[in-house]
Amino acid sequence: MGSYADKSVSLEKRAAIYEELVGFLPPRIEARMLVTGALDPKMLGLQEQMREHGMYPSCFDVKTSQLMLFGMLLMDLSDAAVLHGIAARKAGATWEEMQAVINLCFLFRGLSAANRGAEVLANICDRESKATS
Repeated sequence: MGSYADKSVSLEKRAAIYEELVGFLPPRIEARMLVTGALDPKMLGLQEQMREHGMYPSCFDVKTSQLMLFGMLLMDLSDAAVLHGIAARKAGATWEEMQAVINLCFLFRGLSAANRGAEVLANICDRESKATS
């Protein structure tokens, strides 16, 4: 397949925003960076430019954006909800705010969202407690 080929932005610099946001480079994002960065670095640049523009609107702070993304992804029962839950917590979201998002999802998605949301919060809590021990 080849190696990362984007001459304008290093892989480390691309990874840094994710490490800042969630504390690590998620495996699927790393795969996209490595594969698309090797095969079509221009597309990777466009993807990252769109992601940055959409994820950091000037009208919302990072916490609000991440709480909304957490809820949107939870509605789909997406495993990516975990990453945005971690990012919301890193941006200052409280457990109460996280639960409020889950409650909103429950109203429109049902018990599956409530169950998945509780599981996500428990996993994030466990992750945070291990990081501080």
